[in-house]
Amino acid sequence: MVNTFIGNLGHLFVVLTFVSSIVAAFSYFKATQHIGPAESEWKKNGRFAFFLHVFSVFGIIFCLYFIISNHLFEYHYAWSHSSLKLPREYLISCFWEGQEGSFLLWLFWHAVLGLILIFTNRYWEAPVMTVFALVQAFLASMILGIVIPWINLKLGSSPFILLRDAMDAPIFKEQPDFVPEDGTGLNPLLQNYWMVIHPPTLFLGFAASLVPFAYAMAGLWKKKYKDWIRPALPWMIFGTAILGLGILMGGYWAYETLNFGGYWNWDPVENAVYVPWLIMVAAIHTMITYKNSGSALKTSIILVIASFILILYSTFLTRSGILGDASVHSFTDLGLSGQLLIYLMFFTIGGITLAAARWSAIPTTSKEISTYSREFWIFIGATTLCLGGFQVLVPTSYPVINSIAGLFGAELSLATPADQIGFYSKFQLWFGVGVALLSGTGQYFWWKKMDRKSLVKELTTPFILTLLITTIILASGTITKFSYIALFTAGLYTIIANGLILIKMLRKNPKLSGGAIAHIGIGMILIGILFSSGYNKVVSLNRSGILISADQPTEFNNENLLLFINQPKEMAEYQLQYKGEFVEPRFKKGFVNKNDILKTRDPYTVIAKKDVVFEDRVIFKERDTFEIFPENTYYKIAYTNAKGKTFSLYPRAQVNPQMGGLLASPDINRRWDRDLYTHVSSIRSPEEPHEWSEIKEFPIGLKERFFLNDYIAVVDSIIRVPVVDGVALNENDVAVKARIKIYGEDQEYIAEPIFIIKDGKVARLPDEINNLGLRVYLLHIDPNTETFTIGANTRQKDWVVLKAMEKPLINVLWIGTLVLMAGFTLAIYRRYDEFVKMRNKNQE
Repeated sequence: MVNTFIGNLGHLFVVLTFVSSIVAAFSYFKATQHIGPAESEWKKNGRFAFFLHVFSVFGIIFCLYFIISNHLFEYHYAWSHSSLKLPREYLISCFWEGQEGSFLLWLFWHAVLGLILIFTNRYWEAPVMTVFALVQAFLASMILGIVIPWINLKLGSSPFILLRDAMDAPIFKEQPDFVPEDGTGLNPLLQNYWMVIHPPTLFLGFAASLVPFAYAMAGLWKKKYKDWIRPALPWMIFGTAILGLGILMGGYWAYETLNFGGYWNWDPVENAVYVPWLIMVAAIHTMITYKNSGSALKTSIILVIASFILILYSTFLTRSGILGDASVHSFTDLGLSGQLLIYLMFFTIGGITLAAARWSAIPTTSKEISTYSREFWIFIGATTLCLGGFQVLVPTSYPVINSIAGLFGAELSLATPADQIGFYSKFQLWFGVGVALLSGTGQYFWWKKMDRKSLVKELTTPFILTLLITTIILASGTITKFSYIALFTAGLYTIIANGLILIKMLRKNPKLSGGAIAHIGIGMILIGILFSSGYNKVVSLNRSGILISADQPTEFNNENLLLFINQPKEMAEYQLQYKGEFVEPRFKKGFVNKNDILKTRDPYTVIAKKDVVFEDRVIFKERDTFEIFPENTYYKIAYTNAKGKTFSLYPRAQVNPQMGGLLASPDINRRWDRDLYTHVSSIRSPEEPHEWSEIKEFPIGLKERFFLNDYIAVVDSIIRVPVVDGVALNENDVAVKARIKIYGEDQEYIAEPIFIIKDGKVARLPDEINNLGLRVYLLHIDPNTETFTIGANTRQKDWVVLKAMEKPLINVLWIGTLVLMAGFTLAIYRRYDEFVKMRNKNQE
């Protein structure tokens, strides 16, 4: 039975969300145009409409999550993104995997931020909330999913569309109420805890960029050209911090989940978020400059408008389908490209037009900016950040440029760089050098007036310390490339310079130390990137002289190792062994050897052949039935280093034809100075048939030892079984199972072949021990002599192709991100505290 009620309710909430946002925008607009009682009445109307809007947004979220969590697969969104066996935490990820859900997540954060603004800043409420409500109307239109027939116009894509309406499948003509038993499931690469927290964080950063934009528009609109800076600044710092945190989370997810060996690939979708973040950082500095000295107001307005427009532009790039094959992360076009373009152009033209109309009236300072002033250095820093963003933005926009040229009859074939990492890194490295040098030097101008003599005095200590440490590093031969030397020196300089300033600030006023802490974090991030990316090395070098695969390029054959199961191999300072295929249980931490379980008809349910031990503890008892994640296989690699210390890694792989074949995720051994990053490069396809030898027969008795392929084995017991999975047994049928212990090189294995007599016919179900390349049969039972005939045949042992890299000092990068966030947090607290004190003073 198709449940249409919850979908209809959800669609009603969508319509209510759209209408209420328009009503709120109109009411707040009218409130801005009036003063006195009329303003108050219009504000009340706007507030009521926005509260109704917030309620309806929460209603949409409730309905959609109800559909997903209750597995209502009659709805296209639930069927496309979830499945019955998906863990609860990943059901949350299903919510925003699709375009409609991500727009809804954006709507949610805007609704929350709008409520905060209404209750914290009544003075700016009407003009700011006009902009907020307008943005919400555009976002709500993205999930309307309605068609206006007389003009053949589709508005949005509804998350509440039924599967039968979304797919033109023959079964729906025969059975209109057909509901699939299960969904297609969540993208396996997104089944990661970072994907539960990364998207909400990123979208909160997107949403927060609207607040300073709304304040800037309100200031221009109301001709309060100066006043908007103070309330907008804490929000700009907050939005930049949260967006930066979201970007860093995405980088860590890529590092843990993807197998390209890094955390940043300069993919167009990554670039589309990175560029507005750079502009937001620049805007923070110019806004602080204006607040402190009265200069850079026009620059602040430009950068605040640009940062929000670039957020919208990144949305257009990633969700319009215009990137096509240029990005592995972009969404396909759901027919929303026209709406997205209108959304982008409306606020771009509106923002630029309003700024241009007020441009001549915006106050400027006539004070000459000296080379030794903080205003000069902040301007240079902001310019460097903007140029760095522009260098990334232009090549990323090549598909857009090609499309625009096509509209005018010109054919351009600008292509995004083939080697994205090499292309962008060679430019961004030098922008990083510039930012680091400016971050170190500019901080000294921040706190006191400078002249040439004072500057030389202040910079002498950090300069000498930087030069001394750099000389020691260079003498050790650790860094040799000139560009890397420059980046290391600049990163070290900003750490030392800001560290010295931090010591002074902690003595004077700790609340003022946020900027110094953030800049120290930037320096650490640059040094961490330098070593972990510039000096990462492949340690899985193939020195055997044997080609792994003639179908693979030379690099593959040189940088990978072929490991046969239980055969030791030397690799750099390690000895390693491939120990077999493992699966992950659903409700317990650990991994289970595939040889220790029996499969059932349900691929998610297995039975333990014996006690299952992980890290010296029993996680399942013999004959326990438990659930696993069958789609992923983990390949245990046991390492022993030169000091005799042992550890195991479990890189993951999945054969997924819909996603291009082998999906491999790494496992990482973390040490204080480096990471050992291991992933599977190639496995034998599960669909590839084995070549088995002829069956050998072994007549033996109970408890009698014999040899199976050079392994000692013993028949421990023979028991009659009433149920055989996949076989319907009648009361006259007989099924007998042998329990055979086989002593392998490193552990004891259990084989349980089954002998069946059904309807007078004999069937034999073998049991395979993957780790031993052995298949065992119970061929014959002689009840008179109490002997049995065991059969066995063999195949090539299992193997895996492995790649391993060492990433030095990558923890400096991750620690630097925490330091950066700590600096942002302190800066947010300070600026918000200043704003509250000023607001309270004005109210008094």
